[in-house]
Amino acid sequence: MDGPAATCVAVKERVPAVPHYLQAHYWWAYVHPRAVHVFERQWLVNLILWGNYKRLCNAVLHDFGHDLPGRTLQIACAYGDLTPRLVDCVAPGGSLEIADILPIQLDNLASKLPPDAPIKLHCMDSAALGFADASFDRALLFFLLHEQPQAVRERTLAEALRVVRPGGTLTIVDYAPPNRFNPLRYFWKPVLDRLEPFAHDLFREEVAAWLPKDGSFVTVSKQRFFGGMYQMLTLRLVEPNSGSAS
Repeated sequence: MDGPAATCVAVKERVPAVPHYLQAHYWWAYVHPRAVHVFERQWLVNLILWGNYKRLCNAVLHDFGHDLPGRTLQIACAYGDLTPRLVDCVAPGGSLEIADILPIQLDNLASKLPPDAPIKLHCMDSAALGFADASFDRALLFFLLHEQPQAVRERTLAEALRVVRPGGTLTIVDYAPPNRFNPLRYFWKPVLDRLEPFAHDLFREEVAAWLPKDGSFVTVSKQRFFGGMYQMLTLRLVEPNSGSAS
């Protein structure tokens, strides 16, 4: 069996500055040294997602076919066991790479993984990824977009699509406009408005509103969960002039 394509190392030679929106609004969840100690608890992450964490992680793994050949990019770390489960799906000779702007989050993720995991951690801004065009077979955005202002969200999506090769996929899991009969539509949104001021965008609009309009991708699938409050959107990159967004 082939050995891992990369080992569990963090690439931090050029640590980018923490964006103002992240420091101002999410210091308590990601930036503060105590944040990891508080939030790196499986039960708490599941509670925040109203018992849907495992279900949504399972949906991602199913979308990937429980098999990750080639290069896979996860944009932003995630609390819980999502990344260790992705590591278990990396095919021989493949690799999983994670880009996050916060060294504390990369260090926390590294602590959850074996030292010989086929993984590389990059300290990068999701809105300015330092990867070559079309360098990954697939990319994943797992509950990142709702934490970003619109302009940053649009750049993150454009960058995610840029680094995936034609024929590869971008999978997005995040909040979505809930069904009107979902009581959390009226209860949870005000809570998010207070704690996560950019999340309301995803309660009002579809992700398509922030995607590039260059026809570089097609929609493969769109799934909704928990009364419509969560979504998984899968896009496939196409060759230039061979398809259009749908």
